[in-house]
Amino acid sequence: MKKIRVEDAVGQRLCHDITAMRDGFKGAAFRRGHVISKKDIEALLAIGKKHIFIWEDKAGEIHEEEAAQRLAAMASLQDAHYEGPSEGKMVLKADTSGMFRVNRRLLSEINRIGDITITTLPDHYPVQKGDRLASMRIIPLVTTEEQIEQAEKLCQNENLLALLPYKKKKVGIIITGSEIYEGRIADKFEMVAKKKLTAFPCEVLGATICDDRQEQIVEAAQSYLNQGAELLLFSGGMSVDPDDLTPAAIKACGAEIITYGVPSQPGNMTLVSYLGKAALVGVPGAAISLPVTVLDVLLPQLFTDVKITKEDMLALAEGGLCQLCEVCHFPNCTFGRY
Repeated sequence: MKKIRVEDAVGQRLCHDITAMRDGFKGAAFRRGHVISKKDIEALLAIGKKHIFIWEDKAGEIHEEEAAQRLAAMASLQDAHYEGPSEGKMVLKADTSGMFRVNRRLLSEINRIGDITITTLPDHYPVQKGDRLASMRIIPLVTTEEQIEQAEKLCQNENLLALLPYKKKKVGIIITGSEIYEGRIADKFEMVAKKKLTAFPCEVLGATICDDRQEQIVEAAQSYLNQGAELLLFSGGMSVDPDDLTPAAIKACGAEIITYGVPSQPGNMTLVSYLGKAALVGVPGAAISLPVTVLDVLLPQLFTDVKITKEDMLALAEGGLCQLCEVCHFPNCTFGRY
């Protein structure tokens, strides 16, 4: 492209959109590709444009819109679509609800190339249909084709982005505690759990209250597993008190314990385990009294086909401290960004 005086631009092809703001209007006064005429000169000067960029056909140089389109093509995504180019950007939007994933290392490599900027939502972020996920653009109006090719090569063998749609799952709720089983106090977890589960596609098979007896907890769990449960939520008996038997009962079911205790608060004593494809999750009592705990961080991944790992749980240490805001804005906050 070439910078020239507006007065010398008659007959030349505009290299970029020119935005104007007047009387509440903000938009393109002149579009890329517009051929400048004599009557355009005064209009351009009136919006403060003494110089403009015109396009020069030069091998190896790519315009911002073509660059954005190629960046979008290298990071195509099932269950999402790109819109644009507009103002030099391609914007990725979700076509379904799910958990958004970002290859952080690869994203950093691409953004180090030079002119390229790709910005996204955080990794492990729950999204709804229509949410903006990522934006692709270059900083200058044009860049070298070599930079775009370098980014494309980095994405040849691994995915930059992913959107994992939520899967419908059968869920069983198991509440333990002699005080609830004997009717001394009312249970509150069932209502809390069912409210949280409304955000995900699921069938709640039921809620069972158990005494502080390991065999009874195991029997309840097995009953739900026999009905095809793919997620069991256990509440109560998650501390280190001698009467708290839920972790031992989960282990007695034959589940593989991924973690018992998480570097995140509230929800420090969360337990995550798997028995085949079924996830068995021990939920500390904080989930009853606080609007958001580790359970809310884990639920989006629990409703995908990607198992939670020990590394996932360790990564919660950074960003795992809830600010306990007076008005909760989760997930639009720092909590649980693992």
